[in-house]
Amino acid sequence: MTTIKKHLIGLSVSAMMLGAASAQAEIKIALAGPVTGPVAQYGDMQFIGAKMAIEQINKAGGVNGEQLEAVVYDDACDPKQATAVANKVVNDGIQLVVGHLCSSSTEPASDIYEDEGVLMITAASTSPTITEKGYQLVFRTIGLDSLQGPFAAKHVVDAIKPQRVAVIHDKQQYGEGLATSVKSELDKAGVNVVMFEGVTSGDKDFSALIGKLKKENVDFVYYGGYHPELGLILRQSREKGFNAKFMGPEGVGNPDITAIAGEASEGLLVTLPNSFDQDPKNADLVAAFKAKNEDPSGAFVFPAYSAVQIMADSIKAVGSVDTDAMAKHMRATTFSTPTGDLAFDAKGDLKEFSFVVYEWHADGSKTAVK
Repeated sequence: MTTIKKHLIGLSVSAMMLGAASAQAEIKIALAGPVTGPVAQYGDMQFIGAKMAIEQINKAGGVNGEQLEAVVYDDACDPKQATAVANKVVNDGIQLVVGHLCSSSTEPASDIYEDEGVLMITAASTSPTITEKGYQLVFRTIGLDSLQGPFAAKHVVDAIKPQRVAVIHDKQQYGEGLATSVKSELDKAGVNVVMFEGVTSGDKDFSALIGKLKKENVDFVYYGGYHPELGLILRQSREKGFNAKFMGPEGVGNPDITAIAGEASEGLLVTLPNSFDQDPKNADLVAAFKAKNEDPSGAFVFPAYSAVQIMADSIKAVGSVDTDAMAKHMRATTFSTPTGDLAFDAKGDLKEFSFVVYEWHADGSKTAVK
């Protein structure tokens, strides 16, 4: 065999190998949120939604001939760990992130992503401050506390009409932000808010708080935070004969609150996104989740699915994972998703998003109230 023929064969083999590598090329998406810790259930919602979108997009041929790959990172809903995760995402060369979940984790992580050219869509973090910095690569597919708080307060004013209200929070960015928003709206409406206090996340004994609630003759409690603490507050309130009406945000709308509070969870009011799993147009998607024994009803499942879909549609539109070009496309486009037609404003927030008031039941189910 001549040297020229050997060279040509070598080039052909190299070309075939490059072609095979190209066909197998993957676009990695980091899924960042709590795999461990007390609110890992919410991380699961985000992960199963995003993974389902990746699976279905890949089955349909992928994105511009490439497959999507999920890479899960555990931030445990801890700001310091979230910062470490964000740096690892950057070091791993990943340019797309669905996450984080807790607002207190998302905010410091977003600083790093913006600086490093990583595009992030959170499907769960609702604190307005996340998108108030003028960042170009930060988006969300969930509503804001500044929407949810007034919405919850309006229901309290119009439907509950309490006499003496306590607004309690867990001293964290998400919970305190919501509680502050609710209190502000109640104050404007002339509602008598007799307590505004914080509890410490992770506490187990709320006897002192309940004693003060009883002393103040509180008949309605709004709680800003997550289900582990509120579940205990509900259970201990029932045990101590304190029977006020309670309300909380999507951070408490988890079946585990029933596991903690038992019968005391009956009648709890919760503001949540629409039940996208009940929308007839999502029937096939719901069936796909159930075929995998996954629960499609979680608050962040469908918003996470939509986040991945928007990323995939944007990559197709701009022809590559160019995060600056993707971000510009995202702000200029309305996306048809399982959570509706979504459009972003200049900050990266959704132009429209609706919450619903649900009444929670002791069997873990819920009924729409408003």
